[in-house]
Amino acid sequence: MKFSTKIATAFFTLLVFAMPAHSAGKLSIYHWFEYIPQELLDKFAAEHDVEVTMDTFDSNEAMLAVLKAGKMGSYDVAVPGDYMVEIMNKDGMLDTFESSELSNFDNMMPEWVDVGFDPGRKSSIPYQWGSTAFSVNPAVYTGDINTWSLMFDPPAELQGKINVLDSQGDILAMAAIYLGIPQCSSDRSELKALNDLLQSAKVHWASFASDSAKDKLVSGDVAASMVWNGVAARARQEGAPVTYAYPKEGYVVWMDNVVLLKDAPNRENAIKFMNFLLDPINAAAVTNFAQYTAGVKGVGPLLSEQVKNSPELNPPALPVGTFVEACTEEVQKVYDTIWLNLKK
Repeated sequence: MKFSTKIATAFFTLLVFAMPAHSAGKLSIYHWFEYIPQELLDKFAAEHDVEVTMDTFDSNEAMLAVLKAGKMGSYDVAVPGDYMVEIMNKDGMLDTFESSELSNFDNMMPEWVDVGFDPGRKSSIPYQWGSTAFSVNPAVYTGDINTWSLMFDPPAELQGKINVLDSQGDILAMAAIYLGIPQCSSDRSELKALNDLLQSAKVHWASFASDSAKDKLVSGDVAASMVWNGVAARARQEGAPVTYAYPKEGYVVWMDNVVLLKDAPNRENAIKFMNFLLDPINAAAVTNFAQYTAGVKGVGPLLSEQVKNSPELNPPALPVGTFVEACTEEVQKVYDTIWLNLKK
């Protein structure tokens, strides 16, 4: 049966006006794996009548590579770590917003507002922060675990039983901390020492894995793993017989952030989502799920006792943590070469 032209035109017009505008009801997120409860995404979708889609990544460098490979303009927000925010900003990948666009802007904890990687918070909001070190099964290795030598010059008990994060930023920073050299050093002898350390250590590593680090600890596939503190806590709670280390040489601390991406197709919904995450109730939901620490005021009373008392979330006063630094382009090229050789 054929429609007349007038009927078909009228039908098409009615259909168009009945449908929401392309950007009015959508939000596309690029996020770390296992880092936000689905219930929270569902809550945002229901409150704002928005269809939420999310893709995941397992390292800052993987996220950057995907975006640079042509996915800019596909996502509205992403969740990079502190040093990666600085890199993305320098590369022109971030949009800016006014604080007045976020009614919950003042909910940010003061120490996370005027940060070096985004002074005054013009392109990002704080999400969660934590540490990167490693967990060890004390039944396999009974000595002192609070030293990076267990990862970079491991004792016989751990050799061949170590998983490391598939994360360039974390591993190179931790190796520099262990060697006692500056991050992003341009000194050739120090860069050689960094490369030599990693090459000698990798023969004792069983795997490079970030998204399965928890499962490897729980299953007993490995006896030790470089790991983020929230993942370490969840592994322990799921039955992994492990203890999280605070190495005497120092360890990595980080702040993950939600950034507004350049050319976001749904900018208005991106702003709504960022504002939503600055509500202490919603920030607490993330912390209770992922077991890191929120950068939002008023979250403490909303946390579960398990999270409040987690040893992985309550570090000692010493040693102190160190942020990963964003290197100069020249040094970053050397770091990239070290990393590529390490992964061969």
